[in-house]
Amino acid sequence: MTHGILRLTGVRRLRDLLHHCFKNTPAGGAALLLSLAPAQGGEIWVTNEKDDTISVISTDTLEVIQTYETGERPRGVTFSQDYSRLFIAASDSNAVQVMDPDTGKILNDLPSGEDPEQFVLHPDDVHLYIANEDDAITTVVDTISRKVVAQIDVGVEPEGMAVSPDGKIAITTSETTNMAHWIDTETQELFANSLVDSRPRHAEFVKDGTEMWVSSEIGGTLTIFDTATQAEKAKIGFEVQGVHPDRVQPVGFELTTGDTHAFVALGPSNHVAVVNAETYEVEDYILVGRRVWHMAFNGDRSQLFTTNGVSGDVTVIDVASRKPIKSIKVGRFPWGAAYRPTP
Repeated sequence: MTHGILRLTGVRRLRDLLHHCFKNTPAGGAALLLSLAPAQGGEIWVTNEKDDTISVISTDTLEVIQTYETGERPRGVTFSQDYSRLFIAASDSNAVQVMDPDTGKILNDLPSGEDPEQFVLHPDDVHLYIANEDDAITTVVDTISRKVVAQIDVGVEPEGMAVSPDGKIAITTSETTNMAHWIDTETQELFANSLVDSRPRHAEFVKDGTEMWVSSEIGGTLTIFDTATQAEKAKIGFEVQGVHPDRVQPVGFELTTGDTHAFVALGPSNHVAVVNAETYEVEDYILVGRRVWHMAFNGDRSQLFTTNGVSGDVTVIDVASRKPIKSIKVGRFPWGAAYRPTP
């Protein structure tokens, strides 16, 4: 163990020295530092709606290395901060399941409310905010005591969930009401409602929480809000050459390191859009599998893994070149995705 610590310390000192030497040449310095950084293995965990399973993909080999059974119709998926627990929205089982990712064993079910779709874990690593599509509520569950803390009335068919980096605000999007609902996490009450385009699906806080983004599936747009005022800042539309506008349906999205660019899944258009997060302009479109839903980055965000529901596979995108490099067969109708580092 001592030798390992000494080697790590030596690498850190060398990296610090190189950073000092190359601070005036960012591109060269960054490339050298990246080449010295130890490779971090990892896994992408993908929920398969029709098979009631989770496929585990190695980010090193780009192959499925394990498949675990879950409750009925698994959709949303996320890890605890230490990656020791995996939360799975088993929609048709009316439960959020807690899995031990080391064994694949279901540890317990949480009282999630009816038809949980998406959820988000609060920065306190304890409270889970869950969208209950059939009940028009957001359920807040204490994942340690396994008790419901609050149930908050929102719009019809809640779907997307987000929480601000400081943990003070939660967002629920309602597909039929076409709104983003702003929740004070201290009082567990709504304090604002923002109209968006038809059928909002996914929400994320961006740029250290100063912006909040919402995708609208049928409206075909991304709406950007100023978090402090809840005012709309911008709206992004999409046009994929050769694809009818009705098939361009933004759902899940993820942002690169530094929140410089967003990769946006465009549903049955079978494309992912690349959006400049500063100018709000679409820079590129990437062809992936059929009916792309959600996505997750690997550890250093050099690769992006998209879940393609109809084709039953995951497309691996090289982020730097913006090119698909592999298709990985998983279960039927893959939906959610989450990353876990491995030792």
